[in-house]
Amino acid sequence: ARTVMTYIAKKCGICFQPPSIILIYREDNKDKTRQRIMPVRNFSKFSDCGLAAEQLKNNPRHKAYLEGVSLHQLKKLYSLLKGHLGGESLAESLEKFRQEEAIDPEEDMNKLDDRELAKRKSIMDELFEKNRKKKDDPDFIYDIEVEFPQDEQLESCGWDMESGEEI
Repeated sequence: ARTVMTYIAKKCGICFQPPSIILIYREDNKDKTRQRIMPVRNFSKFSDCGLAAEQLKNNPRHKAYLEGVSLHQLKKLYSLLKGHLGGESLAESLEKFRQEEAIDPEEDMNKLDDRELAKRKSIMDELFEKNRKKKDDPDFIYDIEVEFPQDEQLESCGWDMESGEEI
């Protein structure tokens, strides 16, 4: 019986020449850090970054290695490569990607189509996971109690009164 190797991704980046995704990883039971170079083929400045990222992540040759790398990060790397192929500088590509991935709190998401709404939800989920405190985190506190200052008189609202009370 063959044992299944598990890999722990440490860093993931991109090389523009030749176009490739580079993964720095460690095997689960060993201390040695290794590097895996995954060449990017059939990709142009007109390619779909999301589709390319999904294809790489699901590729049988790379799937086990990319388990710990988010689809969002791979999409970002492809976006940087796409910008490079289109003649943009790295800074321009990063800024363009940041603007595409930013959530506008004033935007009415009820007016978005299903694809755009799913994209926004995915961005919010990733941001939530990134900022979430887990039990294993060193600064995790189980039960936080906060006292809010009561400086000014609280404003009364009609919806929070009992039905029999007078306003």
